[in-house]
Amino acid sequence: MGLEPARLTALLSHALEGRGPALLPIDPHTPAPRVRTLLAALRPATLRTPEGVTDLAGVGTAEETALIIATSGSTGRPKGVELSAAALLHSARASVRRIGAAPHDSWLCVLPTAHISGLQVVLRALVNGAEPLHQRFTPETAMAAAAAHRPHVSLVPTQLRRLLAASADLSRFGTILLGGAAADEGLLAAARSAGGRVVTTYGMSETCGGCVYDGLPLDGMDADLDPDGRILLSGPALFSGYRLDPGLTAEHLAPGADGRPRFRTSDLGLFEEGGRLRVRGRTDDVINTGGHKVVAGEVAALLARLDSVAEAVVVGRADQEWGQRVTAVIVPADPSTPPALDDLRAWVRTRLPGYAAPRELDLRSEIPLLASGKPDLPALRAPAD
Repeated sequence: MGLEPARLTALLSHALEGRGPALLPIDPHTPAPRVRTLLAALRPATLRTPEGVTDLAGVGTAEETALIIATSGSTGRPKGVELSAAALLHSARASVRRIGAAPHDSWLCVLPTAHISGLQVVLRALVNGAEPLHQRFTPETAMAAAAAHRPHVSLVPTQLRRLLAASADLSRFGTILLGGAAADEGLLAAARSAGGRVVTTYGMSETCGGCVYDGLPLDGMDADLDPDGRILLSGPALFSGYRLDPGLTAEHLAPGADGRPRFRTSDLGLFEEGGRLRVRGRTDDVINTGGHKVVAGEVAALLARLDSVAEAVVVGRADQEWGQRVTAVIVPADPSTPPALDDLRAWVRTRLPGYAAPRELDLRSEIPLLASGKPDLPALRAPAD
């Protein structure tokens, strides 16, 4: 916890080689009560900080486990995603092959290394024979690193928007892997017009990060849908299970028809022309309004296509009449002329059933984000002030 990036990189390398214990990274900015909750739930054997190592008398891991990622479900209860060295290395190598990264190419890490997104940047650098470059993200620092090293980089959509707002020359990056949240077509088009070689990624901690690039699974990985449209993922980058929770593991990780384990995600998807997977949204983001089900991500993607909208998130808020009302949280492209609710409703109704049109508009100067770079949905679901 709170270790220097170089020290974390060394410890991760040792864990992958079997020369060190499995790691459970914890963001140094995590509030103390949350740290205590994580330690109590996941029971690591020791706690390493810049001040030294403390024996916690916890529970060990399987020999093949190299990394445990702490995540939270909708209840906020900590889950420990156990990842083997073999799974992590397969994921990193498949990523490097897919984008065509050359040996010793630079990798820039501007994402938190307590999350799989940031750790995967470190892993890709290691399998590429390079030391990762760590920086706190600002458009200025990112572009300075790009000019000096031409690195590959992983970003979330908000970071990419900030680079575009700064009129950055994105051709200075090798590849921009874009994940963590849905990216609208307008953002992708603008980034590519600015010279960016952008590859969209889909994945989660349970798949060692991104395992589907531009809609197509990485080598060895497979994507399928269950009868309800829920995305199922399989392949050598899957996690081993949830730490100390066999019941939850069995709920989400079960053998498929071919006998291989399949991860039952919380996302809804469909296959488009060419067999590319499109993620519609999360099952827990489905809004039940007046007896109808609305996939929030689909509505948000539609709204983001409007010139008047810079960013859009759609959530369901409690409503006495409708059960939940569809609420559009919007960052206007021009704050002096924000979009009107009636215009948003009319636009959505040209593409989706009328019940999917937002009933409430919440204008913001920015979307609140979690440390992972994803929108803070619990905060957005709270009633507007």
